[in-house]
Amino acid sequence: MSVTEREQRAFIAAAAADARVNVELETEGMTLNIGPQHPATHGTLRIIARLDGEQVVAAEPVMGYMHRGYEKLAEVRTYPQVTTLINRIDWLGSFANEVPFILAAEQLMEVEAPPRAAWIRTILFELSRLANISLFLGDMGVQLGALTPVFFAFRDREFVLNQIEAVTGGRFHPNFDRIGGLKDDLPAGWIEETRGVMVKMRNFCDELEDLLMGNEIFEARTRGVGVIPPEIALSFGLSGANARASGIDWDMRRDNPCGLVYDEVDWKVWTHPDGDSFARYWVRLQETREATHIVEQLLDGLPAGPVMAKVPVIIKVPAGEAYVATENPLGVMGYYVVSKGDLGPFRVKIRSASFNNISVVPWVMRGVFVPDVITILASLYFILGDIDR
Repeated sequence: MSVTEREQRAFIAAAAADARVNVELETEGMTLNIGPQHPATHGTLRIIARLDGEQVVAAEPVMGYMHRGYEKLAEVRTYPQVTTLINRIDWLGSFANEVPFILAAEQLMEVEAPPRAAWIRTILFELSRLANISLFLGDMGVQLGALTPVFFAFRDREFVLNQIEAVTGGRFHPNFDRIGGLKDDLPAGWIEETRGVMVKMRNFCDELEDLLMGNEIFEARTRGVGVIPPEIALSFGLSGANARASGIDWDMRRDNPCGLVYDEVDWKVWTHPDGDSFARYWVRLQETREATHIVEQLLDGLPAGPVMAKVPVIIKVPAGEAYVATENPLGVMGYYVVSKGDLGPFRVKIRSASFNNISVVPWVMRGVFVPDVITILASLYFILGDIDR
């Protein structure tokens, strides 16, 4: 036997041995249930992930564990009572939940809140955004193993909640918005205290940027992970920072203020072209800073006058239908209200931001690795009450 023949046979034998090993190492696909426990997602969610080794072949979100039936409950409440329900949908930015519903009712009644009430509504709306997104900025870090940011977030978020409580009497569920205006005016000394809190929140953003931006672990876990192209974001109905992080220049505060006074102040809509988990974090960080500047300008220009229009003591909304959407902390939130002229709405349909934002999970998780699942879920940022309604 020649040397060449021996080499060929040796090569064939080695290849056959490798093939046998590969056959022995082949495994069936695995189905991994993530949930339905509470993995720091502000509610109960289950992700059914089908794996090939450590790679996700398919992922299916399972919702409904927290369904409370807000839409049907609203139909057996009077209009003033509905705000008590709906500020619990996204409980981290609860005042913002009340605003589009009240605006829809005002539209049906052809009532307009006084200028001072509209300005204070917008201030409280942005404070709700700060209370909500600041927790995301810290929580995103802890999901990736960085514990310090979440301590900073809980520390400084308390200052914002203090200001909300000082006006409304409630830290999480204010029930403060009214058809025709607001329950009360601002307390004495509140404006100057709020200015100081805005400085603290900007310092908080600087601290988070120092801790995470440029951190090699954070960058490696987020850059290029969970990329959502703009056309995919639009097709799944993403909104808010999730859409703007994919380069979509759309913000309801600028494009359709709808009863709020964002057109009275100078501010910027932040976008990012990459569409990955890092971009979603970065956009929310910039929007938190921007919210502090919006609040300061609104405090500077706050007009005098009443905070409540003249409305009947017993409110009956005329028959009709209205849809109002606002740029809530998690994205676009809209209320479609149908009235038959009674004390309460006949039908209420809620378009919540989180429901649409999580709908992209099956698409964005195909082909990622198991550790990236947590990164993507954290970066999409949703509240389970806002999904299940």
